[in-house]
This record gives sequence, structure tokens and C-alpha cells, in this order.
Amino acid sequence: MAMADLVLPGLTLLATGAFAGVLAGLLGVGGGIVLVPAFLFVFAQAGYDGPDLMQICLATSLATIIVTSLRSVSSHHRKGAVDWPILKGWAPGIAIGALLGVLTVGSLRTHVLQMIFAVLVIVIATYMAVSRPHWRLADRMPEGWRRRLISPLIGFLSVLLGIGGGSIGVPLMSLHGRPIHRAVATSAGFGVLIAVPSVATFLLLPATNAPPWTVGSVNLPAFLVTISMTLITAPMGAALAHRTDPPRLKRYFAIFLFLVALNMLRKALAG
Repeated sequence: MAMADLVLPGLTLLATGAFAGVLAGLLGVGGGIVLVPAFLFVFAQAGYDGPDLMQICLATSLATIIVTSLRSVSSHHRKGAVDWPILKGWAPGIAIGALLGVLTVGSLRTHVLQMIFAVLVIVIATYMAVSRPHWRLADRMPEGWRRRLISPLIGFLSVLLGIGGGSIGVPLMSLHGRPIHRAVATSAGFGVLIAVPSVATFLLLPATNAPPWTVGSVNLPAFLVTISMTLITAPMGAALAHRTDPPRLKRYFAIFLFLVALNMLRKALAG
């Protein structure tokens, strides 16, 4: 591939990584929802539109989440915002669900995973558009059989989306009486629990027609370019959050997600 052919993919990855970092800091939403469609576009444009392409996109997105989540947890921990008892109690189930998610991704083709991604993103976007801060299901986090049921589901669905769990974990904790800043901080820990075991497995799960420098299902160039931007822009998003109206931004972002999901669904049906 000529050097000129690498310019557009490189710029797309840089811009997407920057955008994903801002979103993570601004809304507490994992950048995977943005990264997965961007990776899909870049790899397909480069001619790697194979049956395992979505698997590569999900795996690479989750690899970036290891770095961003660890940095976020460290930052939130210094401020005393991480709810460690919740993390410890939910860790086993989330990790098991993530591993089941990897096995499921490995058994499905790109067009099926695209349809699943689109449907799940529409659900998340709908919640973001209509939810209100005062909504509550309970005053404390689920325990017992409810936690054993919900925690693997968080890990499982997050892997199918290529996200760190913030889009699921933040609403879950907010609906169960946890302050929003603690929900965002603790959900960053969910990202580590989801991404580490799933990426370790994806590294051993080879993909067909993979782009160059792909180890297992993780594309290293896309991972490095994206991380170089998210690490810079995530603090900017966090600072911006204190000067903006998060509810209004979430509604705007929900509209953006609807468009992303519909485009993904169109591609899946066309394939």
C-alpha cells in the first residue's frame, strides 16, 4: 500500500481517538461505541472486508480500553471516587461474562455482529435520550442472585459492543442510588475487568484476512494510533464536563449514536 493510501486511514484513527477520549472524560461513556465503527470503516476501506473483520474491530477497541480504563481508575482513585467494594463484588461475574462474549464473537460472522452492535447501540441511545437523573430502581446495588445474573451480562454485552462497560455500568449504578461521579469512576474499573481477560483471549484467537501487524485479533497500529490520542484528550473531556450541560450533551450524543447504529444496520443488511 502506497504512503498516500495510509493518510486517510491514519487521520481517521487520530480524529476518532481524539473524539473517543473527549467522550470518555465528558460523559463517562466508553469510546468503543465510536471506535468500533471507525475501525470497521478504516479496515474496509483498506481492503480487509472479511468475515472476521468485526471481530478485529471489537478486539482492537477493547485493547484500547485497557489503557484508558487503567488511567481513568487511577485518576478517580486519587480523588476517592472509586467504589471498591462494588468492583470487588462484581468482578468475577463481569470477567466470566467477558470471556463468554469473546467465545460468542469468535463464532459469529461480521454481518451478524454488525446487526447485534446496531441493536444494542439503539437501546443505549434510547436510554441516553429519555433518561432523567432522578430515575431510580432501588437505593442500593443488586446483591445475591440478581448480582450473579446481571454481572456476567455486563461483561458479555460489553464485549459484543467492544466497550468498557461505562454505557451499561453508569446507568445501572445511577438507577440504584449511586452518585453519578462515583458511578463514572467505578464503571472505569468495570472496563479493566472486561478488557483484560477478553483481550488476552482475543490475542490467541486468529482472524482471517487480517490487516498487517494484527496479533490474534488485535491490530497493533490501530491500537497505538488511537491510544496516542485518547490519552491526550480524555483529561480535556473531563475538564469540559464542568463547564457544560451533560444532560443536553447526552441527548445530542444519543442522536449521533442512532445515526451510527442505523448505518451499521444498513451495512449488515447489505452484506
